This record gives sequence, structure tokens and C-alpha cells, in this order.
Amino acid sequence: MAFPILMPALSPTMEEGKLSKWLVKEGDIVQSGDIIAEIETDKATMEVEATEEGTIAKITVQDGTDNVKVGTQIAFILAEGETADAIDALTATPTAMPVAHNDSQSVPQDKPSQGNTSAPHASPSNNDNRVKASPLARRIASEHKIDLNAVNGSGPKGRIVKADIEQALNNPQPVKATQTQPSNTRSVASGMSDDAVLALYNKDDYEAVPIDSMRKIIASRLLESKTTIPHFYLNADINLDKLLDLRKTLNDRAPKEGNGVYKLSVNDFIIKAMALALQQIPDANVTWTENSGILKHRHCDVGVAVSVEGGLFTPIIRKAEQKSLTLISNEMKDLAKRARSKKLSPQEYQGGTTAISNLGMYGVKNFNAIINPPHASILAVGAGVQRPIVKENALAIGTVMCATLSIDHRAVDGTLGADLLKAFKTLIEDPMSLLI
Repeated sequence: MAFPILMPALSPTMEEGKLSKWLVKEGDIVQSGDIIAEIETDKATMEVEATEEGTIAKITVQDGTDNVKVGTQIAFILAEGETADAIDALTATPTAMPVAHNDSQSVPQDKPSQGNTSAPHASPSNNDNRVKASPLARRIASEHKIDLNAVNGSGPKGRIVKADIEQALNNPQPVKATQTQPSNTRSVASGMSDDAVLALYNKDDYEAVPIDSMRKIIASRLLESKTTIPHFYLNADINLDKLLDLRKTLNDRAPKEGNGVYKLSVNDFIIKAMALALQQIPDANVTWTENSGILKHRHCDVGVAVSVEGGLFTPIIRKAEQKSLTLISNEMKDLAKRARSKKLSPQEYQGGTTAISNLGMYGVKNFNAIINPPHASILAVGAGVQRPIVKENALAIGTVMCATLSIDHRAVDGTLGADLLKAFKTLIEDPMSLLI
């Protein structure tokens, strides 16, 4: 029989991607497990394997195609002895194609696009059973008396998934699926239409740079974060003198070659301190969800913002509270290197319980970072600078760093956030405690 090749879901939250490159052509014979294409998401380029053996008979989505929905048929494989008639028969009788789409996630990290909005609250219709929807989506719709016929599905082949129902709950006014935003409508971000903005400038004085998928996702997620998460900010000045002395001592003792080579950075100490601080203040090591409660995490998975061309990644040090400084250091160097070449797998940058954004190396003294959902906190780290301090009732010169903690007030209150920042400050100023 003919086997369809579908646009894969490379992560639980992936809705669409770019088919960047075919590594095979029509007529090529492939074996199960052969790499046949490269798919580009907002964060990485991933390889696609053939799941069946046979001949690549028809490629239906070409190289460089953007915004290919998960579950879209992108090519067909014919088994030995089959002809193209098998493809015609398959496409003439559409069948439900199984696609990996994690509908059991407690919190979807990316909401569907605005075209996949919403439905009014209504009593479920008798026609609901004929609507394509996951069992979880049906149950939630039934509990909230939402008519599935009025919901636009964002899953494969228009299947309604949990995220669509949650979107309907958050947006009670119906929006037609065909409705799109024309170029002259006002954007949420600027309050001005594209036409109005362009009219302000001479077209010979600028270059319009297309927005790639990474930048679109960053813009969407951070706008959502800033406008839907009630941020509050706490900052503290932290003395780095003892930490810098300990770092120098440890680096001086490090082997210069072999398997045990390491070179600790200040950021390695910060990652470890943040993880241990969250262990000391476990009620702050949480994630907010609307319907499933506050998720209280057992481990501290610390994301670290890494600047890459065109955007940033936040690779995650898993169970950072259990790892040594040298292990954190070497793991972070590897993650950062692969992030810059877009070679991270989704599980290496998705999830996490908190994040760190360090702009100290750029000379920035302090700043407020935007929380990266689904985290409830992010620590913004500024440069360590020498300045006058009071030490043993006398003026002295010390190296001081400003750290600003952004907190999701839905999940963490002010005093709890203050306890977390205090615990972090104590650990940094007594760095030997990070080695115990």
C-alpha cells in the first residue's frame, strides 16, 4: 500500500513548521530510519526519518515551504510493486491520520493562532459527536457547556484539542475561522496599522526585513507574557567578593587537559545558587495553570538565556540543585554551543521551572526581564562593578552585582518572592555553601 509521510510534531506544542529541505527526491528508494528531510521550527532544525521502506513516489510539499501544519501530507512512499494508482486511491478516500500531538499537557506552552479562536458558551449540541475532537477536549467542553460545533480546531485535520477549548473559555465572543487581519488593521503591539507606520517613512530610507519563525514566536510569547502575567519586580545588591575569590581558587586548581578540564564562570555559580534557593523556598518553585492548579515542582530545572543570531534560546540545566559546579559549567557550555548552531532538541529548551538572563558581560548594571511562560520567575543579572560599600562599620571597595527577580504574582506573593531573592543573595555571598 501507499504510505503518506506527514508533517511531524517535533514537540508537544508544535503547531506548524518550515519544510526547509528534502534530502531525497522522487524515485529514491528509502529504508525505515533513513533521514529524508529537515524540518525547521522556531527554535531548531530537526531531521525527519522514513517510517516505512519503499520508493519516494510523490513529494507534495516543496523545499522552503513555511507554515506547514502538523499532520499535513508532505510526501508518499510506495511499497515494492505498487504504482501511483495507490496514491490516487489513498487521497480519494481521506482517512484519519494519527499524529503525535500531546493533548494531555497540563499547560499548553503555545496557544493557537488568532485564526483558531473561540466559541461562545452554549449547551453542547447533539451534533458534537460528529465533530473531530480529542476525548479530553470533549470532556472539558461538556463540563463548561461549550458547543463544539462553534469551536475551530487547531489539531491535525481540524481536530479540536484542549488548547482550543481553553481558548474558547478565555474568548467568549465568536470569531469566524476565515477572519484574518488585513494589513491596514491596528496591531496589538503598536496600536497603528502597517499602512500608517509605513506612511511615516520614505520607502527609500529603510529595508523591510522579513520576520522569521523564531522572531514571530518570540514576539507572540513575550507579548502574551507581558500582557497576561501580572509581573512584579524585586531587586537586591549582592556582594561578589567571596565568590570571585573562590572562583579564582577553583579555576587555578583545575586540570589544564584531560577529562577533568573545567573553567567556572560567575554564571555557573548563579545557576547553582538559583536552584538551591528554590529548594529552600519550594513554594516559589511553581508553575501557574488556570484549571489544573499550581504545579509545585520537585526539582529545579533552570533555563539560561543564550543569545543567537535572530533571537535567543533558553536551554535548561535539569535538576541543577543536584549537580556540581563543574558539571553545570561543562553542560552549559555544550548547550550554549549547540543553541548557537540550532542543534538543540526540543526537550533541551522546553519546560523548566525558572530562568536566568545575564547581561552583565555587556556592562548592563540592572534590568527587568520578562517571564518566559510557563515559568513563574526569571532572574535578571547585571554586571559586577566596584563601588563603595560599608564593611565592618567602615567604608570599603567591593564588587557588587544587582539582581532583579521578576515574579508571576498569580503564583507567588511578594513576601515569598522576597524570601527567594534573600536565599539567593545569601548563597552567592557565602559561595562555599554551593560546594556542600
